[in-house]
Amino acid sequence: MRTREYGQACSLAHALDRVGERWTLLIVRELSLGPMRFSTLVRSVGGAPTDVLTKRLRELEQHGMVRRRELDSQSAVSVYELTDLGRGLERSMVELARWGMRVQKLEDIADLAPSTLPSAMRVALQPPADFTMTLGLNTGGKDYRLHMEDGWISISREGAEDANLVLTGEPVAVIAALLIGEPAEDMVEIEGERELLGQLRTMIVLPEHLREEAEAAAAAAMATAPSPA
Repeated sequence: MRTREYGQACSLAHALDRVGERWTLLIVRELSLGPMRFSTLVRSVGGAPTDVLTKRLRELEQHGMVRRRELDSQSAVSVYELTDLGRGLERSMVELARWGMRVQKLEDIADLAPSTLPSAMRVALQPPADFTMTLGLNTGGKDYRLHMEDGWISISREGAEDANLVLTGEPVAVIAALLIGEPAEDMVEIEGERELLGQLRTMIVLPEHLREEAEAAAAAAMATAPSPA
């Protein structure tokens, strides 16, 4: 397959040769939570034409960053997953997303999809190296696990039976509970060590313009949202 390349003896150029095409890093973002079927990946990436997504996946496979495997020997269903080389992009991707918040507007994230909440929280939360906990999220009817250790947050699409704290609610409600604190906590269901919410709140790092706008929007949403049953 012929691809466009910069043809420069520069490590940044070589990296962009492999991940610089449109949709590529969004594929990595989704696969960082675990293996996905093609049909699910199409929905999660959001807006990518299927032929383009197929091409990007083939390129990532050729570069050794993604592999495809059968779910089991009895099924013809296959999934895509990151290789170790592909997972090496996660930290750079998170830092790039943090830079992206500087040029982001609140209206860009007002309709945050439940499936992207774990990735958004990994970007916004910056736990210290000596902090360890497992956070469970239930949003959009699906479970996610965020494990914080050594200053890093690993995320996955799975139940968090070992969670110290579990938050259940829509993305805006979870964000409000973290940003505003106790006045907004009634918007979500909280199980486990409730005091950890206060610690997580101190770890949220946002550009000042986003924090001010998000706190105002979360407060407005809190004033109109019903409490969970």
